[in-house]
Amino acid sequence: MKKIVMYSSNFCPYCTNAERLLSEKGFDNIEKIKIDQDQSLLEEMIQKTGKRTVPQVFIGNHYVGGFEELRECDKSGELDKLLFD
Repeated sequence: MKKIVMYSSNFCPYCTNAERLLSEKGFDNIEKIKIDQDQSLLEEMIQKTGKRTVPQVFIGNHYVGGFEELRECDKSGELDKLLFD
């Protein structure tokens, strides 16, 4: 099973939506990195993604982006390829 890492925060509806979408695909074991609990984790996320907003999703070694990008990947069928290939 692919490793999924998601930078998130405690009170983020987009993070919840991303988790729900991935859960519907059968992926409940998401490594969540909470940026609101450690400033260095926010800096790490910005360094890796160039973004300051959450969620930021990685599937395996592939950087997907935020919830909107994740949803677009799902609509196009690319998400299934990332998760199941």
